[in-house]
Amino acid sequence: MSHPYNLSKAGDIHKECPVCGEKNEKEPGFYYGAMYVSYALGAAVFISTFTIINLFLPQFDWINYLFIVIGLLVTLTPLLYALSKIIWANFFYSYKENKTKINEPYKTN
Repeated sequence: MSHPYNLSKAGDIHKECPVCGEKNEKEPGFYYGAMYVSYALGAAVFISTFTIINLFLPQFDWINYLFIVIGLLVTLTPLLYALSKIIWANFFYSYKENKTKINEPYKTN
């Protein structure tokens, strides 16, 4: 996977695991389920930000709060996108060591 903030390669994944050789996409559209994980991560950021602002800055106006939350979510979107794909894949993949592939050099796509 590329760096989350390299927007020209956002969403690119390796076709197979460089360690064990397992395919990273079980079927076409496999990562569509990551949208639900991304939604949950975004909601967690929203709720956390709301709680922190209300605890430490209770006099804050709602419009300032809105700008902070939107700015934070826009800034974190590439990271949340990458994390959601990683979390989604970990629901379905088990990582077993394949001794024959371990000694091969790392290949990039």
